[in-house]
Amino acid sequence: MRRMAKGKPVPEGHWIIADRQTHGRGRHGRSWFDGAGNFMGSTFVERKHGDPAPSTLSLVAALAVHEVVSRHVGSEHQIQLKWPNDLLVDGAKIAGILLEGVQGGVVIGVGVNLTVAPKLLDRPTTAILRVGTAPDRDSFTVEMADSFDIEIARWREHGLAPIIRRWLASAHPIGTPLVVLEGQGQELRGTFAGLAADGALQLRLADGATRAIHAGEVSLDAATRQG
Repeated sequence: MRRMAKGKPVPEGHWIIADRQTHGRGRHGRSWFDGAGNFMGSTFVERKHGDPAPSTLSLVAALAVHEVVSRHVGSEHQIQLKWPNDLLVDGAKIAGILLEGVQGGVVIGVGVNLTVAPKLLDRPTTAILRVGTAPDRDSFTVEMADSFDIEIARWREHGLAPIIRRWLASAHPIGTPLVVLEGQGQELRGTFAGLAADGALQLRLADGATRAIHAGEVSLDAATRQG
């Protein structure tokens, strides 16, 4: 991002991979856990004429990460996507994604717990080493870059609708209880009712109404967690 701010081009598909991170961050400015041996990488996606909305790259990235992580997790474990950009194994977070808009496109940051997971007070976490066979970081990077290339090409060629269908097929089921913390600190509880045509989360409230969530902190109700 510093290079781009200085007018130095970064080609689409170029990845920067960190051995360790001292200033990494997650969503809403959270500090980032940089466990040694884990995957921590960022890539750039150019915004081209006719592309779907850049915000929907969170769904594209999630599918790419899901594809690669699934290859290394034991078949007895349940792998699910959680809106907007988390990957869960048996209800515990194993990967996260962060999108940041820049001039000309979007930088996508991805973190995957390959060998070690942070201990968090508000959610369970896990690592591939606990639920499968952890690949070495560099071979995992090659898999990730290839998967991203494939998913971004599909996004551009076929549009958002098939991305949403595939995302839903890999997510927690319709009807899953969710808690949404909106920007003003308001907490909403409801059940997962799918995604809107633009990729927004559909939350069914207790009164039967459906609320479209375009931004917010989403977590599974504690009763639905398995890990």
